[in-house]
Amino acid sequence: MAKNLLIVESPAKAKTINKYLGKEFQVLASYGHVRDLIPKEGAVDTEHDFAMHYALSEKSLKHVDAIAKAAKGAEALYLATDSDREGEAISWHIVEILRERGLLEGKMLHRVVFTEITPRAIREAVANPRQIRTDLVNAQQARRALDYLVGFNLSPVLWRKVQRGLSAGRVQSPALRLIVEREEEIEAFIAREYWSMQAECQHPRQPFTARLVRLDGAKFEQFTVTDRASAEAARERVVKAAAGKLRVSDVQSKQRKRRPAPPFITSTLQQEAARKLGFTTSRTMRVAQKLYEGVTLGDEGSVGLISYMRTDSVSLSDEAVAEMRDVIARDYGTGAVPDAPNKYQSKSKNAQEAHEAIRPTSALRTPASVSPFLDDDGRRLYELIWKRAVASQMVPATLNTVSVELAASDAHGFRASGTTIVDPGFLAVYEEGKDTRTADDDDEGRKLPAMQVGDSIGLDSIHTDQHFTEPPPRFSEASLVKALEEYGIGRPSTYASIIQTLQNRQYVALESRRFYPSDVGRAVARFGRRARRRVAWRRAMGATDAAFLDAVQGAGHRENRKR
Repeated sequence: MAKNLLIVESPAKAKTINKYLGKEFQVLASYGHVRDLIPKEGAVDTEHDFAMHYALSEKSLKHVDAIAKAAKGAEALYLATDSDREGEAISWHIVEILRERGLLEGKMLHRVVFTEITPRAIREAVANPRQIRTDLVNAQQARRALDYLVGFNLSPVLWRKVQRGLSAGRVQSPALRLIVEREEEIEAFIAREYWSMQAECQHPRQPFTARLVRLDGAKFEQFTVTDRASAEAARERVVKAAAGKLRVSDVQSKQRKRRPAPPFITSTLQQEAARKLGFTTSRTMRVAQKLYEGVTLGDEGSVGLISYMRTDSVSLSDEAVAEMRDVIARDYGTGAVPDAPNKYQSKSKNAQEAHEAIRPTSALRTPASVSPFLDDDGRRLYELIWKRAVASQMVPATLNTVSVELAASDAHGFRASGTTIVDPGFLAVYEEGKDTRTADDDDEGRKLPAMQVGDSIGLDSIHTDQHFTEPPPRFSEASLVKALEEYGIGRPSTYASIIQTLQNRQYVALESRRFYPSDVGRAVARFGRRARRRVAWRRAMGATDAAFLDAVQGAGHRENRKR
């Protein structure tokens, strides 16, 4: 029997790592969490310093027994679960279970962490172990306790007030609230009519369009003209003043730089995979997990293709950056490599930044070189990750923006804009997707003919267009993840499960890639709003938060006893 036992979470990961460590190691999988809070009242004892009472889950019994059997004959135990809070807690639970069974006496305990599954990273991690970090374990337990207290105390009230079988949650409830309140905004929205005006201009080199920006000596804004009669009257005034020609009154040309987006973190990977690949958040994480755990690459064997995919850090290791710069110089020329590596900072104030950003374990493994060994989902997601990471270390794109003012008279004026790419820089590899288009996006790629102040431009026609304001769009998976991140709801590793929970409980439905709340979802959200108003009222009446929370917990306990 091997003298060293190494525990990971996933069997696929275990299979890959086993090949790297040799016969002295036996690698087993815990298959995720091995135990959880007992599923009844008192799992979190609020009267005794929030003591938490755990039990083995049925699905984990055989895996825990296998670990215990192997631990008997091992001299050292290496805990190599994931490097986030959940992974740290799993390692702690395994240790506690083995200690309760009397299997740790005289054995060495090591906690090892890595952010990529490659021979170098695994061997370095095993050679440089640490102890279990109690701060991470406590953080995970605090979140789990809060989930339990919120759900266990409020869910029975939901059963009584709304419908049996429902549940409340610390993060799912505010996520549901976002979707419901957006739907209410849409239902309350009243469309407003407005009109725009465009000139079809004739230039000897190429025709182009210009939009009205000044009418009757004043700035032409969105609601300057709001009905058909006014639009037609305004058009007639402009046509008469122009007399078939527009005069170039100003030409502005400038160059600007556009920097590449940072490498992926969990949330941005989920958003971009939804936009560009049509993946759900759960599908993205499932495919990313496979790429992380290992893919068999012919004679090279099983290799993890990407770094850890649950992260909120945008930083990259010096080694990874150096390799990317070599690949960029080789494939896109030395001019595409910046003088110094690009550095990025997280936008989130709550970012842990415990790991690197999501990146290929080796930039030398191009999408084309690994494509034969991947299924379609894996190929597409790996290509997205590889391109985003490599592009993040390239020079900015240089854009030339031209804006031309065209006067119909002193009282009326049009503007035509265009943006052309002088040097593509990182755009040669990757361009970030967007949820909505702007006027600047419409101008991009549009090239205007050369014009100078005083030029006379032929006018083919002037036409008006009717528009109506639109309500805010319903949340897609990408925009919901973005909103959750902005409001600090949940963590990167929980976004997929939050969305899945809302769908599984039929609080929302996903139709045409947009979320619609169900009647039950609306009722649950309304219940939450009433509870928040009740909290505000209690505070206004002078009740302490602690007293009110005690009352809420008491109500929950009474509901549980009724069951």
